[in-house]
Amino acid sequence: MAREITVLQKLDHLNIIKLEGIATSRMQYSLYLVFDYMLSDLTRIIARPDQRLTEPQVKCYMNQLLLGLQHCHERGILHRDIKGSNLLIDRDGTLKIADFGLANFFVPKPKRPLTTRVVTLWYRAPELLLGATDYGVGIDLWSVGCLLAEMFVGRPIMPGRTEVRKLNFVGFDSGPERTWAQISYPLNK
Repeated sequence: MAREITVLQKLDHLNIIKLEGIATSRMQYSLYLVFDYMLSDLTRIIARPDQRLTEPQVKCYMNQLLLGLQHCHERGILHRDIKGSNLLIDRDGTLKIADFGLANFFVPKPKRPLTTRVVTLWYRAPELLLGATDYGVGIDLWSVGCLLAEMFVGRPIMPGRTEVRKLNFVGFDSGPERTWAQISYPLNK
């Protein structure tokens, strides 16, 4: 938790959750991080059965996500767990990147190997699945790409339960044809 607090203290951006305070409990010897109240997360918004996200909504959320990630990456921080449930939305529709528990500092040429055990499996980049420990912003951007498709389809596009199944999705199986047929691309109109 100490690294998460350090990371959050180095970030100050509209599209990144702001650490407002830290509370402790003497009885339970626990530490609590205090943040602004957020109305929902992107996973809940994407999963609404009654309505899909429109192209302008997808563009708005993607723009906010990429601006927040750019701020992180320019400060040498990898989030390493970009997924819908870690992207919180306030009542004004502002997206904020949250949950920096797996975040880590990076330099273009790491002096120490990083772990492959980051990012929820459905959003894990191929290089992590193949065991790479020398990686950079590409792992966050892969997750962003998975989210972009998810926003159009309405559900995760590569929900493999194991790393082997996930590699199969990435390398050999583009998913059910019906998944891609559901996407309305701007150039197809």
